[in-house]
Amino acid sequence: MKRTFSFLGMLLLGLLLPAWAQQAEITINGKVQFVGGDNKVIVTRNNGFENITLAETDIKPDKTYSLTVPANEAGIVYVTCCKQQRVRAWLEDEDMTIHFRGIDTARIRIMNPPYIYIQGGPKNELINLSNFVNHRDYQSSIAYSQAIYSRKELADSTKQALYMRLYEASGENTKAYTRYLIEHNSHLTSCVALLSTLKYEKDSLFIKDILKKIDAANPGNTVTAKYLAKEYDRMAKEKKMEAGQPAPQFSFPDANGKMVSLSDYKGKVVIIDFWASWCGPCRAEIPKLKKIYEEFKDNKKVAFLSVSIDSKREAWEKAMAEEQMEWTQLLAPNTGREAMDKYQFRGIPFIVAIDQDGKIFRKYLRGDAVRQAIVDALKSK
Repeated sequence: MKRTFSFLGMLLLGLLLPAWAQQAEITINGKVQFVGGDNKVIVTRNNGFENITLAETDIKPDKTYSLTVPANEAGIVYVTCCKQQRVRAWLEDEDMTIHFRGIDTARIRIMNPPYIYIQGGPKNELINLSNFVNHRDYQSSIAYSQAIYSRKELADSTKQALYMRLYEASGENTKAYTRYLIEHNSHLTSCVALLSTLKYEKDSLFIKDILKKIDAANPGNTVTAKYLAKEYDRMAKEKKMEAGQPAPQFSFPDANGKMVSLSDYKGKVVIIDFWASWCGPCRAEIPKLKKIYEEFKDNKKVAFLSVSIDSKREAWEKAMAEEQMEWTQLLAPNTGREAMDKYQFRGIPFIVAIDQDGKIFRKYLRGDAVRQAIVDALKSK
């Protein structure tokens, strides 16, 4: 009799548990139109600055694929096909069908990824809408750039100013669309993924209201608590990177394997350039840095450091040989995850100035702003 009640109790509990608590895995399948040399479909999750592979599979000869993904933790994942196409999806309790074009067969390839639709449930339909808004924002930025920079009669400074005004206006439009989606889909746990477009410091009241609605519609979920924990952690780390805060310390190896620490440059104004061999804007910034370095290389109160986040040492060494940078060159391990986490940047080049007291002076520097930061930091002592 006890066994009967126990079995019935377990059955009843199973019926009462929400779907996300019962299902520990989901299936993703689809078809690939053009299969490349890398014939895999991979599902990854970002954990801070770390990329974790959850599942992967080879594409079959008939160009279809199917894989099972552990779904013990609800959240955003990325599904990548042939290392060329990637789509953001919500992993929780919805199976998905995602068809990819695969490799780019165009004669002239440009960075203009196509929109990819996820056949799933309501949670991923919201992600579809968000992905589409972001896709159209990217298309608009391309259109603005082509329209403005094709005008030969305009000065470069005018072109840049026009582009930035349109880019910022487009960004505000995207935020407005996203906020609308958040307001009208707060019953879905995947709504949390859209909150990343908002700034918690500015929109905390709105965000807290949305989180309450998500909790009310999805009792027992963990996504809201995890979102808040990540936001509090981010804000704490960003606060440490404000001007006047002690610069995060690091020790990375140079080309000869010698460990070089930021503390080795105590008492100097230090320009740190986080870069990578594959980063076009980083390579474009190097000639400007070389000119500024030439101006200050004999000043014993100024030092330059370049920290690469390359994953392959060979690529880093090749780029150094090509660029001929005379100052200290370091390679951050694990594709710079530690550096990115400490210095709170995701895009490169990320150039930061440290003052003679070892504190953050200025960041997000480019071009002549680097030189001006050095001059002002020297004067401030």
